[in-house]
Amino acid sequence: MIRNSLLLVLLMVCSCNYFNPEQKPQSIARVGKNYLYKSDIATLVPAGTSKEDSLLLVRDFIDRWASQKLLIDAAERNLSDAKKKEYNALIKQYKIDLYTRAYIEEVVRNTVDTIVSQKELKKYYDENKENFKTNGTLVQLRFVNLSRNNPRFATISSKFFDYNKKDKKFWDTYKLQFKSFALNDSVWVDMSQVYAKLPVINPENRDEFIRPGKRIQIQDKEDTYLIKVKNVIDKNQVSPFEFSKPTLKEVILNKRKLELIKKFEKDITNDAIKNKDYEVYK
Repeated sequence: MIRNSLLLVLLMVCSCNYFNPEQKPQSIARVGKNYLYKSDIATLVPAGTSKEDSLLLVRDFIDRWASQKLLIDAAERNLSDAKKKEYNALIKQYKIDLYTRAYIEEVVRNTVDTIVSQKELKKYYDENKENFKTNGTLVQLRFVNLSRNNPRFATISSKFFDYNKKDKKFWDTYKLQFKSFALNDSVWVDMSQVYAKLPVINPENRDEFIRPGKRIQIQDKEDTYLIKVKNVIDKNQVSPFEFSKPTLKEVILNKRKLELIKKFEKDITNDAIKNKDYEVYK
């Protein structure tokens, strides 16, 4: 009787395993013959995530994984052989492009000289000035924003408009009282930066105030703005050398990279011919 009972249990287990594929160790989901394992989601949930959010993240990942597997299976069954052949050729070419681009980028990164001298920058700028036009208005100015009730206002205003670099100690002392300031008027800035730093200047009054040599004193409810415009360059004019330097460096480096890639491709082909690894049959 006992023997018959054990035999029945074994038959039931075998029957269940026959109709339901055996679950892989550490697997958490299955689509056909594809399994998703615990190791596949080991780094999915960021540290500190709540239990509820963790469950949602994991479930969403599993559902997307299942959808992708089901879709690719359906595509492989239903797409024509001609269409699959076309896509496989594209995949093969994409792999070639991806690998070769990554390899060339690595070679360039380890080989190209990234130091660009001031002389080289200036030479390229002088030869290609017309390619470096302004996209907007550029301004050189200095400004101070301080309280209108500042007890040293008259002295600060006088020294500001008759600015002298020898007064560095004075400015180091009093600039702590300013709400904002910029005293270096040798730097070119885009007009958008002027609007951001000086709310008293706007597109409506720009032409009135932003003119070379303009001395401006504007008060609002609590503040006084002292502004001295040094120079202005309008849109579509040649950009100053100093303003163009970052772009110049990028252009020169890109030029070097393209030349290096061209040379590398030529050298690798010539080496292959020399070593008889590359032959063209007539």
